[in-house]
Amino acid sequence: MSESTLRIGVLYPEVLGTYGDTGNAVVLCERARRRGIDADIISVDLDTCVPEDLDLYTLGGGEDTAQALAARKMSDGTGLKRAVERGAPILAICASLQVLGQWYEDANAVRVPGLGFLDVTTAPQGSRTIGEILTTPRIDGLTDLLTGFENHGGATTCGPDATPLGTVIRGTGNGVNTGDGACDGVHQGSIIATYMHGPVLARNPQLADYLLSQAMGIAMTDLSELTVPGVQRLREERLQAVHSEVGN
Repeated sequence: MSESTLRIGVLYPEVLGTYGDTGNAVVLCERARRRGIDADIISVDLDTCVPEDLDLYTLGGGEDTAQALAARKMSDGTGLKRAVERGAPILAICASLQVLGQWYEDANAVRVPGLGFLDVTTAPQGSRTIGEILTTPRIDGLTDLLTGFENHGGATTCGPDATPLGTVIRGTGNGVNTGDGACDGVHQGSIIATYMHGPVLARNPQLADYLLSQAMGIAMTDLSELTVPGVQRLREERLQAVHSEVGN
């Protein structure tokens, strides 16, 4: 982390901001500030090179055209690559998960090269998944169920170097059964990727604190306790939404 201020990047918000994904950076910044930690959000637009020295990076989802544009812009620079190489925490949502992989196929069955940061590939799953998703996290230290909203047509296969982020209780997630149940997302190195919108960190404060702790180079248990009004009620509402879908 930088000496004085935690710098949280939002990459290409004008094209990667589906379902309020840019709100993930707002959640991180607010949870840091409420603990007395100076934090700023750095917005990186399409005309700006991605800085290699930010403390934490967030990327959102986007439609096919926006996804392809973001993939091309990220592949043109070295900033994000160097950030990955030094182990900077990165949160990638939906389309960004696919872009950070080896390749993905678009709606026209055209294979688009990814950045190769994640050992995953994505192909059309044949139908679109829309709805609530609930998973059990597979990251050590995370004990709360993960909840989000998914809307995607891709099925993502994890290679041997990629660990799923969570095991699906309700929903589709990656859309590929690994043999031990359906999974969502990826956890590889310093990158956490998921199909969960919401924004996901507003729904899952424990995951937000995990990312903060990684950016600060401390254990999550070293972060001071934090209670934000309304957060628990939001979680309860979303969990109830999952149960309602199951009932229908």
